Amino acid sequence: MDCRLKENPERTFDLALKVECSDSENKDPVVLWKFPEDFGDQEVLQSVPRFCFPFSFERISQKQVGQHFTFVLTDIRSKQRFGFCRLTSGGKVCLCILSYLPWFEVYYKLLNTLADYLVKEQENDLNDMLKSLYNHPLPKANTPVNISVNKELFISSEQILKNQPSPILHSYFITPDVTGLPTIPESRNLTEYFVAVDVNNMLQLYASMLHERRIIITASKLSTLTACVHGSASLLYPMYWQHIYIPVLPPHLLDYCCAPMPYLIGVHLSLIERVKSRSLEDVILLNVDTNTLETPFNDLNNLPSDVVSALKSKLKKQSTATGDGVARAFLRAQAALFGSYRDALRYKPGECITFCEDSFIKHRSSTMKHFLETAVNLQLFKQFIEGRLTKLNAGRGFTDVFEEEITAGGFCGGKE
Repeated sequence: MDCRLKENPERTFDLALKVECSDSENKDPVVLWKFPEDFGDQEVLQSVPRFCFPFSFERISQKQVGQHFTFVLTDIRSKQRFGFCRLTSGGKVCLCILSYLPWFEVYYKLLNTLADYLVKEQENDLNDMLKSLYNHPLPKANTPVNISVNKELFISSEQILKNQPSPILHSYFITPDVTGLPTIPESRNLTEYFVAVDVNNMLQLYASMLHERRIIITASKLSTLTACVHGSASLLYPMYWQHIYIPVLPPHLLDYCCAPMPYLIGVHLSLIERVKSRSLEDVILLNVDTNTLETPFNDLNNLPSDVVSALKSKLKKQSTATGDGVARAFLRAQAALFGSYRDALRYKPGECITFCEDSFIKHRSSTMKHFLETAVNLQLFKQFIEGRLTKLNAGRGFTDVFEEEITAGGFCGGKE
């Protein structure tokens, strides 16, 4: 399992829901309507509504938690399905779109349009838009998409005299390219993460993810919380977090924080005291609101100092703040740490290409060697190598920004 995204999903989205919160945390939220109406996966219909209100109503109001956020469900093939949410009516109602496509900006805007239709009681237009997108063939990256709504094009003179706004005829967007590096400000996730968390804490968290720790991120705004979880995980590219991954944890699943295996979990600030009351051991906690990170480990010190100092220097340059500068800085660090994997590939005529761990580790500096001796046991590294070998042995050549960075930086061929 290399990438956690599903290749070529059948549809742009699988399900849209309007969910109302119950008056008690012990009662399940109520589904007010769903699209398509014949959606029959009962397991999904039971789990999704409980993810729509991942905070404590007793301690917080909707104005404080914000509107947009994204949760993740993992299917039986370990592929991620995203729940894009928008809270309305004081946080008592949630609109949710479930999709295998990580189109954060697209679906947040679409949710705003759907919420506007509901406020204006234009449910026919809402259904037209959902139907149009649901039946739309899966578009390629960077493709313009128009979602039509069956409206009368004629606007009467009476409407004009009353200064009534013209009706929205369609929704328009450009299909995101999810294979490219995230950019600021286009990527809401990376933008919010870079703005909210300082460079030192970003480096600490990156190092802890490379050691596959148990990590909790907390914040008072759901949009910032889930953006920081997604944003931090994206900086592992070309590797992917392989363990428990829950960008926002609903109240009924707080015991997940006691899991004995690695995890990356977001917890709303209104629930964090309930989490801390559990017996947590060796857990790293990043509080985004206060920009503080608590950790029992010295993970950053275990990374080669030259790689860390180069990364830190790039992140502190003002020119990094827009475009792909932040993502590319981390990409270069990944290339410096792991790019020599190419030198450890072994091929004999008539046999499959293999990877030699000993060759990968030896002939490196002492600090790099110490890190790599640990890294070869990481799930994220093992899955990365497995993915590369699968492509090579299938006769599929590959090129991506990571391979380009390895070549450009001279991170193979015995160089460091």
